[in-house]
Amino acid sequence: MPDESPPPPPPEKDEVPPPPPPEETPPPPPEEVPPAAPEPAPAAEAPAEPSPEAPAEAAEVPAKAKKEPKKPKKKYTYELKLFEKYDLSEVVVHDPGLARYINLTPIVIPHTGGRWASKPFGKAKASIVERLINGMMRSEEYTGKKAKALRAVREAFDLIAERTKQNPVQVLVAALEKASPREEITRLRFGGISVPRAVDVSPSRRLDMALRNICVGATSASFKSPKPIQQCLADEILKASRGEMESAAIAKKEELERIAMSAR
Repeated sequence: MPDESPPPPPPEKDEVPPPPPPEETPPPPPEEVPPAAPEPAPAAEAPAEPSPEAPAEAAEVPAKAKKEPKKPKKKYTYELKLFEKYDLSEVVVHDPGLARYINLTPIVIPHTGGRWASKPFGKAKASIVERLINGMMRSEEYTGKKAKALRAVREAFDLIAERTKQNPVQVLVAALEKASPREEITRLRFGGISVPRAVDVSPSRRLDMALRNICVGATSASFKSPKPIQQCLADEILKASRGEMESAAIAKKEELERIAMSAR
């Protein structure tokens, strides 16, 4: 028998049919993951700066422990003093003519072994104390005995320092300034006649003559005398530094200048 159920009533015009249910999309198939490649070795370049977008905590990299700087080694400086007692840097030469030839370079033992002997004007590069020691090697007692002459000069300087309470090298420089002559005579020939004429003395020769006269005066004073050579040298330097006529160097200088004055 045919179904005699009544047909469904027609939809009313005002009613809206419900939307159809959404179709379920099937999930995408899983992608195949390629095998991981080996990580490259870290490069020696400097680390890149973190981007400003990254959080502050991630930007902070733990700093490496800094090595403490090594402390500089202490440098020991040795002040050069004559005989380890007298400072030559405080000695002043007041005569501008002799200042160029009086060498006051700091030195402990004034013994250079003839380093400047064969050079022109080499004696101006030698220490003034060494030149005094060489001048003392004149008599037969000190010829070729520089160590003995050095000891005599060192003891003479100790005596001068005791008496004057000054630097003995400064006293020696004052004695050389006052004992160096400024004029001497020379012989000029006019036909068959030689006539004395007064001439000025060069600074180098002035210093040579003063050193020679001081050393000769000291050695001659110690000849046949109970006083040792150290005391005679100290007396000669002290008298010459004061300009006394009892000094052999000052007496020789005055004699030369007096003869030159009469030959002008």
